[in-house]
Amino acid sequence: MEKEVDLNNTLYYNNREISWLNFNLRVLEEAMDERNAFLERLKFLAIYESNLDEFFMVRVASLFDQIHAGYNIPENKAGMTPRAQLNAISDVLHKHVEIQNNTYLALMPKLKDYNIHVLKMEELSKEDIQYLEEHFDEHIFPVLTPMVIDAHRPFPKLLNKSLNLAITVGNKPSKRQGDATDDEKLSIVQVPSVLKRYIEIPAHEETETKRVFVLLENVLSYFIHKLFKGFQVTSVTAFRITRNADLTIHEEGAQDLLAEIEQELRKRQWGAAVRLEIQGDNKNDTIVNFLIDKLEVERKHTYFYEAPLDLTFLFSFYGALKETHPTLADAPHPPQVPQDLVAGQNVLDAALEEDLLLHHPYESFDPVVELIARAAEHPDVLAIKQTLYRVSGNSPIIKSLKRAAENGKQVTVLLELKARFDEENNVQWARELEKAGCHVIYGIIYLKTHSKISLIVRRRNNKIERFVHLGTGNYNDATARIYTDLGLITTNEEIGEDATNFFNHLSGYMKKPKYNHLIVSPVDIRKKFIELMEKEMEHHKKHGNGHIIAKMNSLSDKALIMKMYEASRAGVKIDLIVRGICCLRPGIPGISENITVRSIVGRFLEHTRIFYFHNNGDEKVYLSSADMMTRNMDRRVEILFPILKPHLRDRIIGWLDLIWSDNVKAREQAADGTYHYVPRKAGEPVINSQEVLYDRAKRHATASSQALTEIRKNKVKSPF
Repeated sequence: MEKEVDLNNTLYYNNREISWLNFNLRVLEEAMDERNAFLERLKFLAIYESNLDEFFMVRVASLFDQIHAGYNIPENKAGMTPRAQLNAISDVLHKHVEIQNNTYLALMPKLKDYNIHVLKMEELSKEDIQYLEEHFDEHIFPVLTPMVIDAHRPFPKLLNKSLNLAITVGNKPSKRQGDATDDEKLSIVQVPSVLKRYIEIPAHEETETKRVFVLLENVLSYFIHKLFKGFQVTSVTAFRITRNADLTIHEEGAQDLLAEIEQELRKRQWGAAVRLEIQGDNKNDTIVNFLIDKLEVERKHTYFYEAPLDLTFLFSFYGALKETHPTLADAPHPPQVPQDLVAGQNVLDAALEEDLLLHHPYESFDPVVELIARAAEHPDVLAIKQTLYRVSGNSPIIKSLKRAAENGKQVTVLLELKARFDEENNVQWARELEKAGCHVIYGIIYLKTHSKISLIVRRRNNKIERFVHLGTGNYNDATARIYTDLGLITTNEEIGEDATNFFNHLSGYMKKPKYNHLIVSPVDIRKKFIELMEKEMEHHKKHGNGHIIAKMNSLSDKALIMKMYEASRAGVKIDLIVRGICCLRPGIPGISENITVRSIVGRFLEHTRIFYFHNNGDEKVYLSSADMMTRNMDRRVEILFPILKPHLRDRIIGWLDLIWSDNVKAREQAADGTYHYVPRKAGEPVINSQEVLYDRAKRHATASSQALTEIRKNKVKSPF
């Protein structure tokens, strides 16, 4: 008889926030990985910093809110209270900050090997300093505003994520020896965000190929005395604050959700400070204590750097260096023509013949853009319905939807106004779409619509045809070049009926429909996953071949984790590919010894959500917009959809097998929650799954249209 265990034991779970910090450490490790191109390592430093900013603005801010509200109940997995989580975050992050600091300081001097120099002011020639002084006087000085702090002028409101200089000044010493001076006074100068963080000094004739840069804050500090004529600058301290930037939207009482969100967006820059960053080791300095006091930040959430603050400037620095040093960046990987299409083929015509599977960014996102563009212009198209969560700044899909409405088609756009940090963009898009004649709806109250679905209704030969696109990622042509995602374009009549019911349910008064193939959250996706796992346990009990593979961004839903533990205890083999947060702990004897967890952090951001169940040989593959997170299961409108065509299902299973075999960028989680690179056995081939997938896509793109037609006609697997 199997021994009973308590699957609620907190030792069996990773805390969500600490798990996320360990994911971001894996991003930082990419900056340390000498196998990566040099400029890509700088970019990973910027990604690490950008991720961390959002983590503090949302996750850490939420924990502070809970504490201030008197909420002290432990979270339901690792059993940590909000205060315990904040303390753990501080302990872990101080170690990570040291790694980040050392990584930057080790990388930047190596730029000299490529004739690129990032210098301090004392390292410059007199000629270069003269150039910078002229540049300061003409371009920087007019933008600066010193904010003195005294009895009449209180500590200023500082913008979220702004870089600032705290400057102490005193009277210049008198010429007469022994004269007393006034006490020092403090001023704040914000480093203007409208200016580039780095200044390039023009090359001289003798150093024509040499590129020399100086950081903006260093130039400001050097010439800051010009702002305080008649006084002596005694110290300059660079600091940066991060504020609570999560929106509090009162949907139920909002007569106009657009106006409500616009009002909340104006408050975002002024939330409570949750982190203070200071350049320099000034832990006992009077200035530091003053800043901690005025900003009301705990010392444990104050972080000290020798490196510059806010390394997100490395994004634009990467772009500037790539222009003259392209070999220091990754070789270009232009997206290829999808395997199920040939160049120039009409995507509507192709979809009528066969389901189309698209694998981004290895394959182009253009067919999705083309799908909406052709529908906008086609005289027989009656209606276009689409969900939008995040789109690019100059979205061709938005343009096509506007054009469709102007062409007299019925256009319905379910636009999620609450997409975090895209709220402002989406408010603007909503107004533009409405102005063009689109019917814009905002979904269901208290739920975010995170689904990725488009429906095109066409009448041809007095018959209705429905084209449906379903995806794992956003309708964003920009991120589709760097995020891995899957999309399906189908004319399956039952899926078309499901898509119609989905949109009608969200836009009008209609009971929850019964779908043919789509599984829609809230609630139903979790139910389906549990049902599939229980079925896998039954098959394993009878046949001993239970196997589940799940690829996602994050895994945190406790009910699903507990069901995986049950399946593992029943002998089912479970392989998880989880890029980020993973609250499940694998390899615990008697609990999760049949579960393996891997994470891949590489050139592209792994974003596909794929769920495979062996099902005693009748294999099932589902794709989804949802991760196995509680928010996706309960507080979002998500879609889980099956891959019905066997040849497409086999293709995805092949991709999963390849991704699992990665031994370059894959890391495996140990039972204690830590990660290590997957060891490569002697004689085993080197497999970077992202590079292999791109090479395969490139090979497929060279296949002739005749070969592709033969593959479709005979329903055989591609020879590639």
